[in-house]
This record gives sequence, C-alpha cells and structure tokens, in this order.
Amino acid sequence: MSTKKRRGRPKKSSRDLQTDYLDVRLTEAEKDSFRLAAELAGMALSAWVRDRLRTASRRELLESGRQVPFIQQQHEE
Repeated sequence: MSTKKRRGRPKKSSRDLQTDYLDVRLTEAEKDSFRLAAELAGMALSAWVRDRLRTASRRELLESGRQVPFIQQQHEE
C-alpha cells in the first residue's frame, strides 16, 4: 500500500465554511459600480462585497459599543 500525498488545498474546518447566502436587490448601475470597484481592487465581486460589508459592520458596531460576532468567532479559535 503506497501513501500518496493529497493534492490541492486542505479542507476547511466546519467553522470556516461560508454556507449562508445574502440576497440583495440592486440597480444595474449599482452592480456595475460594485463590479468595477472589485476589479480595481483585484478581487472577485463576492469577496469585495463581503470585505466592504464586514468593514462597515465592524465600524458601526464598535462605534455603538457593541460586540462584533465575527470577531468573537476568530478569538475563540
């Protein structure tokens, strides 16, 4: 029996999987603007939107003295 190395990236743990969806209605112009901004940042549209939403939510929650749930998850690891 030979032991072959597995190829590709390691599987993510269950806590790191992105399994939830957020449907957002946009105008065509908004989506085009977001897509162009994502391209300028060198990011996929989904990653760009997620990054910007995380930044805005973190700022607003911290300014109001509230905890940021996704930061709490990172510290529990």
